[in-house]
Amino acid sequence: MKTEGKPTLRRDARRNQERLLTAAAEAFREKGLAVPLEEIAQRAGVSAGTLYNRFGGREALIDAVMPELVAERMNEAMRRAEAVDDPWESFVTYVTVLCEQQADDPAFRDAISRQLQDAPELTARCTAELAKSVRLLERAQRSGTLRPDVTSDDLMLLIFTNALIVRETVESNPNAWRRTLSFSLAGLRAGCGS
Repeated sequence: MKTEGKPTLRRDARRNQERLLTAAAEAFREKGLAVPLEEIAQRAGVSAGTLYNRFGGREALIDAVMPELVAERMNEAMRRAEAVDDPWESFVTYVTVLCEQQADDPAFRDAISRQLQDAPELTARCTAELAKSVRLLERAQRSGTLRPDVTSDDLMLLIFTNALIVRETVESNPNAWRRTLSFSLAGLRAGCGS
């Protein structure tokens, strides 16, 4: 029996799939997207063969788990930013929330900084979600508070740079990224080197 072009899974296979998805989400959030797949299978109480049979590999598992999680995080950042009336503070809120989320969630950090380009659904979701930030950027520029030469590519580089800082300092100085972010935001403000 098939549904929407996909074979219907047996009850035990559906249960194993759900356990794998749950275990993957937990492991990714704890350790990032490079967590060994064998560890995910073990957490789910299934063999590694079951994981590979069901998903084929890391990219498909990431695509099954991460796009929704990325959208939730980025939508939270956007909601918080849109609740701020001042255009500059709204932009700063958005960037700061994304950076905080990177510090708190290794999976989000890896996903948003494009650590895994071979997961097409995740890459598409990240691109679509980041594209929504353009309206915050343009609003701050229209208000005269954000440098006019700042682009969405600059925002992406800022997010990528923060991911690297968090990854390298998470154990030794978990808040180092905040200082670097404050310098970066100061440089993006209109009148500061434009």
